[in-house]
Amino acid sequence: MNRLTKYFKKLKKRFIYVLLSLIITCQITQYPQVSYSFPSQNFKNGQKQAAPTDIKNSVIAEINPAELLTRGKRLYEAGQYREAIATWQSAAEIYQSDRDFLGQALIGVYLANIYQELGQWEEAQQAIFTSRHLLNNLDRTTNESLKVEAQLLNIWGHIQLDMGDNAAALETWQQGEKLYSQISDIEGILGSKINQAQALQQLGMYRRSQQILTQIEETLAQMPASPIKALGLRSFGISLYIMGDLERSQQALETSLAISQQLNPHQVHNAGEISATLTALGNTSRALKQPEVAQKYYQQAATIASTPIGQIEAQLNQLSLFIETEKLPEAIALIPHIESLIIGLPLSRFSIYAQVNFANKLVKIFQIQAKNSQASRTHIHNQSQLINLKEIALILAQAVQGARNLEDIRAECYALKQLGSVYEQAAQWADASQLTEQAIIQAEKIQAQDIIALAQWQLGRIHKQQGNIPQAIAAYTAAFQTLKSLRNELVAAGSELQFSFQDTVEPIYRELVALLLTNTDYTATQPGTLDGRNYPENIRTHPEKNLQQAREIIEALNLAELDNFFRNSCVEFFPEQIDRVDPTAAVIYPITLPDRLGVILSLPGQRFRYYETHIPADRVENILKHWLMSLNPVYDNAERLRISQQIYNWLIQPATADLAANEIKTLVFVLDGFLQNMPMAALYDGQEYLIEKYTIAVAPGLQLLSPRSLRQEKLQVLSAGLSEARQNFTALPGVQLEIEQIAAKVAGEIILNQNFTKVNLKSRINRSHFPIVHLATHGQFSSNPEQTFLLAWDGKINVQELYELLTPTSDRQGSQIELLVLSACQTALGDNRAALGLAGVAVRSGARSTLATLWSVSDESTVELMSEFYRAIATSEVNKAQALRQAQIAILKNSQFEHPFFWAPFVLIGNWL
Repeated sequence: MNRLTKYFKKLKKRFIYVLLSLIITCQITQYPQVSYSFPSQNFKNGQKQAAPTDIKNSVIAEINPAELLTRGKRLYEAGQYREAIATWQSAAEIYQSDRDFLGQALIGVYLANIYQELGQWEEAQQAIFTSRHLLNNLDRTTNESLKVEAQLLNIWGHIQLDMGDNAAALETWQQGEKLYSQISDIEGILGSKINQAQALQQLGMYRRSQQILTQIEETLAQMPASPIKALGLRSFGISLYIMGDLERSQQALETSLAISQQLNPHQVHNAGEISATLTALGNTSRALKQPEVAQKYYQQAATIASTPIGQIEAQLNQLSLFIETEKLPEAIALIPHIESLIIGLPLSRFSIYAQVNFANKLVKIFQIQAKNSQASRTHIHNQSQLINLKEIALILAQAVQGARNLEDIRAECYALKQLGSVYEQAAQWADASQLTEQAIIQAEKIQAQDIIALAQWQLGRIHKQQGNIPQAIAAYTAAFQTLKSLRNELVAAGSELQFSFQDTVEPIYRELVALLLTNTDYTATQPGTLDGRNYPENIRTHPEKNLQQAREIIEALNLAELDNFFRNSCVEFFPEQIDRVDPTAAVIYPITLPDRLGVILSLPGQRFRYYETHIPADRVENILKHWLMSLNPVYDNAERLRISQQIYNWLIQPATADLAANEIKTLVFVLDGFLQNMPMAALYDGQEYLIEKYTIAVAPGLQLLSPRSLRQEKLQVLSAGLSEARQNFTALPGVQLEIEQIAAKVAGEIILNQNFTKVNLKSRINRSHFPIVHLATHGQFSSNPEQTFLLAWDGKINVQELYELLTPTSDRQGSQIELLVLSACQTALGDNRAALGLAGVAVRSGARSTLATLWSVSDESTVELMSEFYRAIATSEVNKAQALRQAQIAILKNSQFEHPFFWAPFVLIGNWL
């Protein structure tokens, strides 16, 4: 018998459903009317649970409010929020009758915390204000009142952060730290500092955030081994994980684990602490791409866990990892263990989320099984291992009703949204749409924007599958707008929804662009051929508003990628019209869609143009990878030129007439996906390279552009570099000659080798203004910010530090760096999104423009190219992009370096003027 069927036989004893008349074979055939068919009472093991009014009537008779406080805490920790609220409110009534203001204030803090988690912001704020008023009636110098006030500030800071006011949250937590310090509450001090570090990270104040984290680390290191130290290290490690500092997170968590294991590991409470730390270690190891290590941690966490909640949390993570690594036998074997644990849980928010999480994992297994079955055109012989959508729907139906019994709107709309997703999988569009709309309505009541965005996307997919394109565009657009409003929250980890940028956020942008660019009215142009296959290239006509919106979404996607890269939304943007920036420049927006490569062309003062090539996205990426490989000098020249011309035909050829008619001199590429790794200068039209026809620049997006020309007067360069081997990096003997030649052409200062330290770099930037900063040193660009760095004598400069090092401490007028040159860096090998790190450095450095390399180039050609570049900058009236073009053409005409390998990787990012 199917294991899930056994699970539901057990569930029948616990919940009564009239929707069990559903008959499902491979898909759902009838929608359970969740709006009215759930039982009106909650049952556990056949016994009716006490309703909240029953609880209130029973606890009101209690005479010891401290006992009620403790009971409420236990209910809260078990996720039974409604019962916890009723219990605490009963305690508050007793405190009120006794005129115990401190007790009432403490209850207000507890209630504010629980209301915040439920998304009931007005109630949370009211509880905070009430507690503050009560504290004003007390002697606020006693340890007891100071501790309650500090706890109040802690909760208030979280509410402010959730509402998007990071600066106010930071100030609130600083006040809380002062109060905790007055009463020598170490745990409270550490918690406040951790909160401050996260707020500073969100505000983009990375150095201050790191300083606080270092203080926490030093404080914890000085503490003797104790449960408080183990807990502090775990909280610290989890915070580092959230902020993306994964290696330090792993170290902190390993130390926490070692301390907990030194204490009494067999004590029930300590076993629970060890289990929680092991689960956190599993999460960090998983983020570090160490799946086998993560699995071991999850297994150990589940084994040692002292409560079903700890076991379920570890095993759900384990199940998720099995699915992610497509280890289906192991995943299916784990299902009955999770089933039995979930069945035994009392009704609580945790049990609701466990059910939804479990159901979500089962849907993913169902999708993999369906995909594998379709690919092999065979059926799975062991029918007991097949995942059944009906049974998944019943898990979620139970979760919806449980959430309603708890009056937990957030849990309810989350479960409704997931239930709608199951009906979407079953192609029962009417039911899927109804459930999804219910989820949106409920989520709007508590302003749960994260759930709203996912539900709007789901509704858009449902409409699209039915061919309702206008309704689909409306739903997708609503999801897009919601994501924009969620800019701060999207980059914060730890939400139970766990937004994954590539899986959840990015597809909304791309699928909306695809819908906007879906039009049957087109004019065909010459077809393109590759590998004996034809891919017709088409120029399509679209409503101007669709192309305008599509371009805006592409720009927003680039901004969202950078937000996700930095894990904060501190990237500022200033939308600019191309006509105002450069009337001789055209902007090219390629966008990779599932079935085609689309290109939007923006010309000064003209309507947008759109053309596309029908070719699957995976083939586009494979051809681009092939081209990148062919740029190695050992590769066949004829093959390289053939592929270069094919890509030219995709991106440029359909626009040649428009470019000529508008006398375009500069092409600005806002590149997408794997195209970001490609050197546009090396595109070939059959006669000459693109750099020979146009000046070329790359921009993460015109929204990020800060337009301004490089002024020749008072032009100074701060040149810094490493020519000697350092920190396991090889020597760069050409660096000294490169820097000397720059100094011969442009005035400035030099810091070389042991003088090139972070402190010296910051000191020189503070002392005087350098429009150009030239860094000739090892560096790497990666899609992982922790692996994106520049090398100084005293260590790596990561992308987060760069801005603070290159920004003067004083607010000196006109002190922004005009051009940052990185002459010896490269993108990380094997990282398809490595150029995101280059864009991140370009934006985060604070410079208006960045000149860098996509791969490492020989010292000789780099010295010659840089010499030509600075000669052009210093002696002629050209902008930065034109100077780079002159330098690249000069190298191209040198027979020793004519191959694109030597000149094509140099790219100018940002303002090209």
